[in-house]
Amino acid sequence: MLMIWIVAALMVLIASAVFLRDFWAVRTNVKSAELDVQVYKDQLAALEVDLERGVIASDAYGSAKTEISRRLLAADRRASTQSTATRDVALKPVGLVVVAVMFAGSLGLYGVMGRPQLPDQPLVARLEAAKIARSNRLNQSQAENKLEQLPLQAEPEYLVLIEKLRATMETREGDVEGWKLLSLHESRIGNFRAAWRAQEKVITLSGEKATGTDFEDLAEFMVVATNGYVSVEAEQALAKALRLDPTLPRARYYSGLALAQNGRADVAYRMWVGLLEQGPADAPWVALIRGQIGQVARAAGIKLANIDAPGPNAQQVEDAQKMSEADRKEMIRGMVGGLAERLATQGGGVNDWARLIRAYGVLGETANASAIWNEAKGVFAKDAQAMTLLREAAVAAEVAN
Repeated sequence: MLMIWIVAALMVLIASAVFLRDFWAVRTNVKSAELDVQVYKDQLAALEVDLERGVIASDAYGSAKTEISRRLLAADRRASTQSTATRDVALKPVGLVVVAVMFAGSLGLYGVMGRPQLPDQPLVARLEAAKIARSNRLNQSQAENKLEQLPLQAEPEYLVLIEKLRATMETREGDVEGWKLLSLHESRIGNFRAAWRAQEKVITLSGEKATGTDFEDLAEFMVVATNGYVSVEAEQALAKALRLDPTLPRARYYSGLALAQNGRADVAYRMWVGLLEQGPADAPWVALIRGQIGQVARAAGIKLANIDAPGPNAQQVEDAQKMSEADRKEMIRGMVGGLAERLATQGGGVNDWARLIRAYGVLGETANASAIWNEAKGVFAKDAQAMTLLREAAVAAEVAN
C-alpha cells in the first residue's frame, strides 16, 4: 500500500521536473519551422550523395528532389511567419504554483477515487481472463434464443411461395441449388435464422467445392440473426471464408467486429481502416464501419484518423477504369500531389501518411515513398500503433522489410 503512494509521488515529481524545466529554460530565438527547413536541406544533400553513388536512378532523383524542395519551400514560408519561442522569467512563480496544485490535486484525487487496495493485474492474468471470457461466449443458438423473433415482412403471396419451397426441400435433401434458392429467399424476407441453416446445407452438400463467398454468406446470416453478435460458429465460418479468399470485404468487416467484441479493438481498427481505404465509398460495410470505428478506436486507445480525408469518389473511380494506364497514373499523381501538399502545410493523421506511402508505391516512385516513410517515422516514433500502420504501408510500397 505504502509502495503505491511512493511510486505515485515519484511520478508526479518527475512530471513536475519536466514541466518546470520549460519555465526555467533559457531564452531562445530558434523557430520550430527553421528546424524543418534544416531537415529538408539535409535530405537534399543526402539525395545528392545517393545520386553520385548510383543508389537511385536519375528520374527517381528528380522526382524526389522536386518533392523535398516543395516541402522545403513550405517550411520556409512557415518559418517566415512563425513567432519566436521565448521563455519569460516572470512565469517562474506561476510554474511553481501550477506544480503545487498538480501535486496536491493528483494525490488527493487518487485518495478519493483510486482503489489502491486492488491487487496487481499482470499481463498474463489479463490474457488468461480474456481467454476464459472468449471460451464462455454464447453459441449461435443461445444468442438467438435471447432475442425475440421478429415478424417477417413480405407480401402474402411471396410468403406462400417460400413456404412451398420449404416443403419441397424437405423431400429433396440433396438438391444443393434448391437450398441456395431457399437461403436467398429466407434472407430477403428477414428470416436469417432459417437462411443460415439453409446456407449451411449448401456448404455441406458442396463439400470441397464450397467457396469463400459461401462461408461469407453463412457468417453474415448468423451475425444478422443475432443482431450483430459474432458467435463462435460465425467466427469459424469467417475464418474459413478468409482462408479461401483473404480479400472478401464482408468477411473482413465481420472478422473485425468479432475482434472488437473480444478484446482486440486494436487489430479490428487496423482491419477496418484498410477496408475504408479500399472502398468503394458506397459499399454497405463502409457505412457500418464509419458508425462504429470511433468507439473501436477509443477502446484501443488510438487517436481516430481523419476518415473523411479527401479521396476519389465513385465517379472518379469509374472514370479511372476507362483511362489508359498513363492517364490513370497521371490522375493518381495529381491526387497524390494534393495529399502531399496538405501533409506538408497542414499536417495530418497517420492514415494520411500511410495512404501517401502506399500511393507512391503504386506509382513506382520508391524514392518518394522512402522519403515519406522516413519522415513519418520521425513524426510518429513514439506511437507504436501508428508505426505498425506505417510499416505495413512501407512494406506494401517495397521500401521496408
